[in-house]
Amino acid sequence: MPYFNHRQKVIFSAENLFDINPLRKYELLFDNLACPPFERRNITKGRPPVSKSSLTKALIYKNLKPLKMLSDLVIDLNDNPSIAIKCGFRPSHIPPIERFSAFLRKTNNEAFQSIRRELVRELISLEEITGNNLSIDSCPIPANVKENNLKTSIKDRFDKYKIPRGDKDCKLGITVHYKEPFQKQIQYFWGYRNHVVSDLPSELPICEITKSANVSESKLFIPLFTSVQNEFSFSPTAVLGDSAYDAEYILEFIIDTLHAKPYIARNMRWEAKRPVRISSKGGRICIAGFEMVYWGKFKDRGKIRRKFVCPITHSKSFAKKVPHCPWNHPRFENGNGCVAYLRGNKNIRKNIDYGSEDFKKTYNMRTGSERIFSRLLTLCMQDPSIKGLNTTANHCTIAHITVLLVALTAVKTGNKDKIRFLKSFLPNL
Repeated sequence: MPYFNHRQKVIFSAENLFDINPLRKYELLFDNLACPPFERRNITKGRPPVSKSSLTKALIYKNLKPLKMLSDLVIDLNDNPSIAIKCGFRPSHIPPIERFSAFLRKTNNEAFQSIRRELVRELISLEEITGNNLSIDSCPIPANVKENNLKTSIKDRFDKYKIPRGDKDCKLGITVHYKEPFQKQIQYFWGYRNHVVSDLPSELPICEITKSANVSESKLFIPLFTSVQNEFSFSPTAVLGDSAYDAEYILEFIIDTLHAKPYIARNMRWEAKRPVRISSKGGRICIAGFEMVYWGKFKDRGKIRRKFVCPITHSKSFAKKVPHCPWNHPRFENGNGCVAYLRGNKNIRKNIDYGSEDFKKTYNMRTGSERIFSRLLTLCMQDPSIKGLNTTANHCTIAHITVLLVALTAVKTGNKDKIRFLKSFLPNL
């Protein structure tokens, strides 16, 4: 066998000789990406501008590889001129890390949201997303700060008033784990949360927003679903969520505004910790067995509460018969007596049959949200190499764009069964 000289230049590459061009699949993928014109700034001096559409394509490629650091992306583009051309760069002018970092930091998140919305609209027009069953959930995004590294020794590591110097936008949040059945374990972290509304039959995200980790999940429910309705005009039949969204105003919004059926896990903190005794007149009975005195009603977070007070301290006629509390209650000793409350309006949870087979079967579909986040995390969404709220929000939105872009390409190429194959779809296309 003749000796092969590896220094000899070849006239035809192996890809052209055998008609093998794996990077053509990225060209097919990027053809389905409709990037709107980004804001242009008049540059009078400095380095020449770089196409922001090309930067977006490169960041999508980074997710699909996956490459955790921006430095890994720049190295990969320099080592693979062909993929750099597919992204829209000249092989001799690959942008440095600073360009990618500044692009994520300075670009308004709405620019990426418009790309995401357009991809969702195309999937709706292709009848891949129906919006019949919607689910909401969130995912923690730990910030890239030393306080999150438990190998370091830091004083007041999780003091919420001591914001990490490495990222002034991050806030303190918690994650809940169940290492043992029904034994909740709470862990603290500095960072953000990505809140997502998803279409369960297709297991695709349709709306997302990134906020600091201290923002309550329940407060974002109505804004997110209002945005979904304004953008896509769905008519959902069921809305699913975990116990973090078990708030009465949320249940009323689902029923009255969305005209859907709520499948929200019951949060046991709303359940009475001890049995409530009611008199024949509908009032409260105290622990001593006395009927308490009605003392008016008031509104509390959308609910009407009826107030009842101790009959000994608030009724002279009753105090003549019973001058002292038989239980020697501390509140009576202080002079005010006991105070109790009853619900004054209808409890919407009474209309939800939590134990029915329909509720259990439909709620089990919520595992689709977990699988959506599992795919997003394979794109390094939970490991940002950047800092700041807007930068992290852009990082998360590009991860969602990647998921939707793969799904759209799969549908358009006749591979509907592979819309969720993030890693294996392009190599096997």
